[in-house]
Amino acid sequence: MNGFNKAVIMGNLTNNPDLRYTVSKRAFARFRVAVSNSYRNSDGEVQTNTEYINVIIWGTQAENCGKYLKKGSPALIEGRIQTSSYEAKDGSGKKYMTEINASNVIFLGSSGQNAGMSDNSSQSPQTSSGSDKDAGFGMNIGESGFVKNSEESSEIPF
Repeated sequence: MNGFNKAVIMGNLTNNPDLRYTVSKRAFARFRVAVSNSYRNSDGEVQTNTEYINVIIWGTQAENCGKYLKKGSPALIEGRIQTSSYEAKDGSGKKYMTEINASNVIFLGSSGQNAGMSDNSSQSPQTSSGSDKDAGFGMNIGESGFVKNSEESSEIPF
């Protein structure tokens, strides 16, 4: 029987996306998202817990994240959880990292929360320079660019 690995998180970026390219010129971006939740403890007091979740995204989506997201930007991320390992540079042994390999990022918020970004989801987004450079805010990012946030675009191939 095959398993199921799907993660959906919503929170704010704790840093600007770090956009880089592989040797074969494929774009990828890494960033961290703070996700908070509140609960009542046994004394009835409200407690807040924050998780900091690493995210990686590939291709055109990574380039769009690098262009439109910044520290503090709210976003909804869909993807799968993956764990990788590497040898520490200081020779202390193998290190493990868990992150979300994102297949879809939805920019959230309004222009008041994100300087220079506008929520023009009813218009065709533009990625040209000038005043329309951030017109894609509030849209899903597809591999071929922006797509309108609708039922038809909810499953964008990666």
